[in-house]
Amino acid sequence: MKSYINKLTLFFILINFFCFAQKQKKIATPKNIKSVQFEGVDNRDIFPIVELGEQINLQFDDLNADEADYYYRIKHYNHDWTPSQLFQNEYLEGYDNLRIENYITSFNTLQHYTHYILKIPNQNVKLKVSGNYIIEIYSAYNELVFSRRFCIYENKSSVRAGVFRPQNMDRFNSHQSIHFSVTPKGHFFINPEENIKIIILQNQQWNEPITDIKPQFFNGNTLDYRYEKPTQFEGGNEYYFFDTKDLRITTPNIVYTNRTEQYESYLKTDIIRNLLDYSFAPDINGNFKIRNVMRPGDSNTSEDYSFVYFSLAYPYELDQNEEIYIYGAFNNFELSDLNKLYFNPSLEVYEGVLYLKQGFYNYKYVLNQKGILKKNALSGSHALTENDYLILVYYRNIGAQYDALVGIGRANSFELQN
Repeated sequence: MKSYINKLTLFFILINFFCFAQKQKKIATPKNIKSVQFEGVDNRDIFPIVELGEQINLQFDDLNADEADYYYRIKHYNHDWTPSQLFQNEYLEGYDNLRIENYITSFNTLQHYTHYILKIPNQNVKLKVSGNYIIEIYSAYNELVFSRRFCIYENKSSVRAGVFRPQNMDRFNSHQSIHFSVTPKGHFFINPEENIKIIILQNQQWNEPITDIKPQFFNGNTLDYRYEKPTQFEGGNEYYFFDTKDLRITTPNIVYTNRTEQYESYLKTDIIRNLLDYSFAPDINGNFKIRNVMRPGDSNTSEDYSFVYFSLAYPYELDQNEEIYIYGAFNNFELSDLNKLYFNPSLEVYEGVLYLKQGFYNYKYVLNQKGILKKNALSGSHALTENDYLILVYYRNIGAQYDALVGIGRANSFELQN
């Protein structure tokens, strides 16, 4: 009997460990939640990347406009987005599961909405350690509404990085290589080959990170990473853009506007660029910025919404295992039925419509092929494309129970080196 109980106890411990170790999964944002903006000190970032103690700012709209109660929880994760072994009081000072108290209703807009603002740290919550975090927003019924990732770092290492043209000729015109070095400040790394973890992101998108990179050379305390293929990304192409800051007039790439019960903005028909030569066009690398010149007032509650109509010229319908999506930070780079395109055989175009707040938007068209994201299948890939790169350096010291984010590095391919 005692042996049976011991085996049963071990079984439940293993089940609990297995569930605990699962990576965090993204959920689709519901239809009524729009314009989620999550920023740190640098508002050019797509998600907050701030030093420990600096402030992050979360804003979003609820189109139900009923001033509903929303609550937030914060969780700490390892470098690979598995839950860390820290207890909540080890990474968070204060209280969790608190109501978002700062909200205001839109004014003089066709689309009514409630705008919510949350700043962290605040009088109730302060983060104590570096690393990966997720903030979760819950309804009054304890249902998860949406979540977003963010990173808190400590300035304990120096990261120097550059973007280089690949040396292998088959990728010379289509890819970009990231070379970088990591030097600890005032200390040294113990067993860096095992305890240092590197993640490289292109344009701060988590769907295709480069991970599991070991130092190639050691130069004193400096770790050098000068690989070719292991640290290469497809260059991709510049993003399409449109600007709805004034819904009454057409602007570049908007060919027609209309107002019925709501505003409507029709974009010019885009073409597939995978066979075209590269052409530079300034962009914000998939991001979006809310703005409005139509009416004065609070910049968060005076902007209206419009139906934005997209079309992509394509002469035939794709295979049933292939789907085209509109892709950008406006919906956290999610693929859902809301941003899926559908084939119109009479016009030989793929069409879609999004309901978006006034502002400047970047977007591109991506292919989902049997569940595999092909980001550049329709846009093409070029070594000259301007991209931002973010290098995240995690370190787990001996005896530690979490991956500390001890440094970050940034590089831009605008200064491409041969």
